[in-house]
Amino acid sequence: MIPFFNKVSENRTYSLAFLFGLSLFFFAGLGNVHLFDWDEINFAESAREMIESNNYLRVQINYNPFWEKPPFFFWLQVGAMKLFGINEFASRFPNALFGFIYLSTFYLIGKKHFSGKFGLIWALLFFASLLPHIYFKSGIIDPVFNYFIFLSIYFMLLVIGKIEKHILLFSILSGIFSGMSVITKGPVGFLLLGLTLLVYLIIYRFKKFPSIKSILVFFSGFLIIISAWLAMEVYQNGWKILIQFIEYQIELFNSPVAGHEQPFYYHFLVVLIGCFPISIFALPQFLRSKNESPYDIRVWMLSLFWVVLILFSLSTTKIIHYSSMTYIPLSFLAAITIYSAVLNQKEISRSIKNGYLILGITLGLAILLLPIVIYNKELLYPYMNDPFAVASLKHAVQWSGFEFIGGLILMIGVFISYRLFVKSNVIGGILTISGSMGITLLFVLYFILPKIEDFTQGPAISFYKSKRNEKCYIESYGFKSYAQYFYSNVQYGLNDQRKIHDWLLNGEIDKTVYYVSKITNNELDSHPNFKKIKTEGGFNFYVRKVK
Repeated sequence: MIPFFNKVSENRTYSLAFLFGLSLFFFAGLGNVHLFDWDEINFAESAREMIESNNYLRVQINYNPFWEKPPFFFWLQVGAMKLFGINEFASRFPNALFGFIYLSTFYLIGKKHFSGKFGLIWALLFFASLLPHIYFKSGIIDPVFNYFIFLSIYFMLLVIGKIEKHILLFSILSGIFSGMSVITKGPVGFLLLGLTLLVYLIIYRFKKFPSIKSILVFFSGFLIIISAWLAMEVYQNGWKILIQFIEYQIELFNSPVAGHEQPFYYHFLVVLIGCFPISIFALPQFLRSKNESPYDIRVWMLSLFWVVLILFSLSTTKIIHYSSMTYIPLSFLAAITIYSAVLNQKEISRSIKNGYLILGITLGLAILLLPIVIYNKELLYPYMNDPFAVASLKHAVQWSGFEFIGGLILMIGVFISYRLFVKSNVIGGILTISGSMGITLLFVLYFILPKIEDFTQGPAISFYKSKRNEKCYIESYGFKSYAQYFYSNVQYGLNDQRKIHDWLLNGEIDKTVYYVSKITNNELDSHPNFKKIKTEGGFNFYVRKVK
């Protein structure tokens, strides 16, 4: 196994071909599960509305301006929808593609600055990690956003490294990718680069500093991208939407979004547990003071990690993917630990191996027990105080009996890889856990996630889809959702009054109106214009006919 790995790792063509084959795990089953409310459906719906309205410069939701996000990621989704149709596969395709781009980038950077073996270890560890792997199967913005931030930081560290021959090229590339991060998700992309650079400069007491020329070239690259976006926005939508966009970004950081208020340590736990195994392997790098990596890459990665973790721990809105930028530096630090063990032909420390075994077996056991617990859901009802959750769990779902296998595969993979680590066969251990995680997540995607999705939103999604060919208005009542727009295929050019709830409730409607509420909200039961059609799962369904 090791001679094969050595041969592949030092040959760029073989390595990229191997990583491409590995990345097929990201594409498998992309369309197997409905998109999840909010973010996945929100973003896919914006892309769909670009196509329906033939307006690719304006980001919209329900054909209203949507100032929360810039357009770049939606353009990627639009491209995928043009190729594969408007569906779940197309919505998630850009991130799966970026999964291969990530692995290839890690390999190429690792090979350039360390060796092909380091690059392949880095890519494998990222692939083998729980949350990083899952995100490439999602339809959210963050994987693309984080990639551009990482490249802007990477080229900046080369600028600081004073490679005179290419310093201006690296400066403009750093600026361009920073600009790309901003037009993908917003100004926090530039903020993360700036704060990481500031921390790095403080560590070295400002002795390492980019030249004035480099700074000017950086901003020229940054402004090329930003100016192009601003010009399109102002031309299409005027200055007002930019002001609203900036105000929203400030509000999001300072004011908690409903349902996303978490304790300060929330992201620390997410990264520790969700980033297994890199969260374990990276631990020794936080305790070392000596830096042996070229261009201080390790210091940059530590700086980036702490900037992201502390910044989003301070934010009042805490959502699981907000700390996803930590995955990249964490995977690099983990790669240093593994590479050092391989290079020096020594064992990984006992404490790290034991931590790896305990956390890995715990995660595998959780995945194994989850379907068993849900299958025996009646035992949970007495301990649940949420009527919506109880009603959702009571929704009938078909079980295959294979749901537990994914967790079992992960536990076996963790144990075998642990034994290989004990025998100092580190490469064998990494390959084993990579394969185990990939197969485990496929089982989760095909056998567990559809059941969870069916419990949480299945009845509502089915109802929306059933109205696709009916000329009607359909909305959620009393809760925020984007699913009704995407899955009922709301068309462009409908009566604008449909966007006013009071008109739908009491106005002179010109089409049938459907409302979907959670069972915790029964206000429409007593409304004279509405009739309850049914209650299914955790949802009530209502109709108002045209008189």
